[in-house]
Amino acid sequence: MKVGVLRAVGAATAVYGVAVTALPDVLARPSGLVDARGRTAVATRTSLRPVGWRDAASGLAMVLAPEGPALRTAACLRIAADFGDAALLGLTLPGRGRRRKAVAVSAGWGALSVLGLMASGGRGRGAERDGVGWGRRGR
Repeated sequence: MKVGVLRAVGAATAVYGVAVTALPDVLARPSGLVDARGRTAVATRTSLRPVGWRDAASGLAMVLAPEGPALRTAACLRIAADFGDAALLGLTLPGRGRRRKAVAVSAGWGALSVLGLMASGGRGRGAERDGVGWGRRGR
């Protein structure tokens, strides 16, 4: 497990989540969830804030979780959220270009977390040390 990569992804996710919670237009505009004048409806802002809060909380968990099973769990939660976003936004956003971008961004962040989990120590000794069976135990 590359702790530094996971912590960096978590920090970036937390900052982005706080930004979306405070300013939902940060997510609404690039997603095409605005009207013809580029304004975000009150209902849309209201529904995007919990997504931002989820990202802030899960990112902060990746930053603060102790190395080992807790960090691995936080990363898996983040991966599930990112790939879930990719699937749902890829199916539902208006416009093919926006859907493709949303899938690329969401899947890209999820892939970074997967790489952080699997890289150097994600299998083998690191898994043995923290008691999580990513690879063979008891070498």
